[in-house]
Amino acid sequence: MSDASRAEIQFRSDVTVELVRSSASDSDVLFAARVSTQGEQTLESAASGDQATARDRGLINYLMRDRHGSPFEHNSMTFYVQAPIFVFREFMRHRMASYNEESGRYRELRPVFYVPARERNLIQVGKPGAYEFLAGTEEQFELVDEATRAASIQAFEAYQRMLEAGVAREVARIVLPLNIYSSMYVTMNARALMNFLSLRTKVEGTHFPSFPQREIEMCAEKMEAFWTELMPLTHAAFNANGRVAP
Repeated sequence: MSDASRAEIQFRSDVTVELVRSSASDSDVLFAARVSTQGEQTLESAASGDQATARDRGLINYLMRDRHGSPFEHNSMTFYVQAPIFVFREFMRHRMASYNEESGRYRELRPVFYVPARERNLIQVGKPGAYEFLAGTEEQFELVDEATRAASIQAFEAYQRMLEAGVAREVARIVLPLNIYSSMYVTMNARALMNFLSLRTKVEGTHFPSFPQREIEMCAEKMEAFWTELMPLTHAAFNANGRVAP
């Protein structure tokens, strides 16, 4: 019997986001923008990696406000994400990032499944483009919780039986549900991240309101927290200008 088949099935209601590598600061935006008027005079500041100062806030805000987006691309952030597979399928619609995900063809998948937490809203009210989610009843929560756990256990037992019978992993995995956890590395620059955040977070005061699924919003919120620490002036300008990607 394999290690995964011996492992106890686990249920989680959270996501994991870790910043594993970054080369990103507000000063990256400044030297990229100033090369248009200063040319080679920007080389020293670009090489030094000096931090941006409060005096630089105006330039960053101007670039954001007038949507001069390319200076926000000269940086990089790599995140390690653990989330259910249905979240990754939404993630990968954002084609301005680079992804590498663990493969169910090459490794036996771990028995870890997502189940909504009690505070996860369950009822959709309104029509597409103008809707909100409200808390469900206790009966609805119990139904979702029990049905999700039962389906996950049944699916993983079927997966185990096929593996133990010698069926290839790429075939056996077809019975697994979308709430099984996977992991991936995702690398993007600040401009791409702003586009992602503008679509995958719901924040009051945005120029273009979005209605993200809560589980991908959980990932986005964690990614935004890391980015805020790396590029505080850029993040402030993003918020000040309606959270519109330049």
